[in-house]
Amino acid sequence: MANHTLNGEILRSTECGAVDVKFFFLAEKGVIIISLIFDGELKGEKNTCALSIILPQTELAFYLPLHTVCVDRLKHIIRKGRIWMQKGYNTISVLSSEIVPIMELLSSMKTHSVPEDIDIKDTILNDDDIGDSYHEYFLHKAVSSHLQTCGCSMVVGSNPDKVNKVVLTLCLFLTPAERKCSRFCKADSTFKYDTGLFVQGLLKDSMGSFVLPFRQVLYSPYPTTHIDVDINTVKQMPPCHEHTHIQRRYMRSELSALWKAAREEDIAPDTDTGIHTESFTPDLNVFQDGMHKDTLVKSFIDEVFMLKPGLNLRSTYLAQFLLILHRKELTLLKYIEDETQKGKKPFRSLRSLKTDLDLMVEGDLNIIMALAEKQRAGLHSFVFGKQFYTSVQERDVLMSF
Repeated sequence: MANHTLNGEILRSTECGAVDVKFFFLAEKGVIIISLIFDGELKGEKNTCALSIILPQTELAFYLPLHTVCVDRLKHIIRKGRIWMQKGYNTISVLSSEIVPIMELLSSMKTHSVPEDIDIKDTILNDDDIGDSYHEYFLHKAVSSHLQTCGCSMVVGSNPDKVNKVVLTLCLFLTPAERKCSRFCKADSTFKYDTGLFVQGLLKDSMGSFVLPFRQVLYSPYPTTHIDVDINTVKQMPPCHEHTHIQRRYMRSELSALWKAAREEDIAPDTDTGIHTESFTPDLNVFQDGMHKDTLVKSFIDEVFMLKPGLNLRSTYLAQFLLILHRKELTLLKYIEDETQKGKKPFRSLRSLKTDLDLMVEGDLNIIMALAEKQRAGLHSFVFGKQFYTSVQERDVLMSF
């Protein structure tokens, strides 16, 4: 493993802070190796280091969909590890405590991941009617917010069957690969929230409460929707560009706090508490009531329950709805490319885009923008400008066009 990992890396010349990812499939050894190569300063000298995950080759198909999730989390561990190395702290013990949650994530996904193929008969969309448990407004709001946050949602409740049914329903609107990065809740115990998953079910404790892990939610690559199936509430994080802005400020604040720690004992393990520094005090109230109404999902919910349940009609109608969203997403991307000469000019035609693509309703625009964001990372920041907008300011900007 050392030969493959460090081959050609001893004299590596990279920019400061770079992390290279290597993926090996060693059939003769029966293993796959995921290595992250980085430079670290130890006792005043620069060292080339590697952090690796070793798995049996039989787990390749299982691991591949989760590769990005694991690499993103390992990269942040390395950022913190660099600081510990430079300050001369016990890096191995600290890294081990940070890596264990990632291994627990892989273990939980092995037993409770959502299947690639979902039968609509197992979801709310197959019910004769929505009924009291899933009234129409709640289902519409949940699906709409789920799509507006790039398909990322946490479903919280006390009844595991009810939670998992909502998880399956939301996963209908994801790709097969994204479903493999989604997880059911576990009936006999509660999984913790894991950064990077698309949809995950979480159970409340015996007292009926649930502690929101602020830090892990903020470090997710996309904003998240919070759905409580006990009280039928739907709350939503700010849009992608605002989420990324807050995330980066918080990350810098966290690393700065680690660097300023005078003793190793001052560095606590990963916690969900906010880090307060002079430069940035995070707003712990990151979830707000969804205020962006749409017509796309509302029409779909209204019409899908007009079809007879138990047949393939609703599955076909769902596929048609997803195809419409996909075409609108591609059209939006092409429109912006043409208007900006593929990014060479700033985008200044939001009003024209909304009119030409029939996205005048704010929720409809947010849904298509969220789908497009997954195809072109940074699209939100490009469209709404580099200047940081809060949710309220952004809403004022949209209403002015």
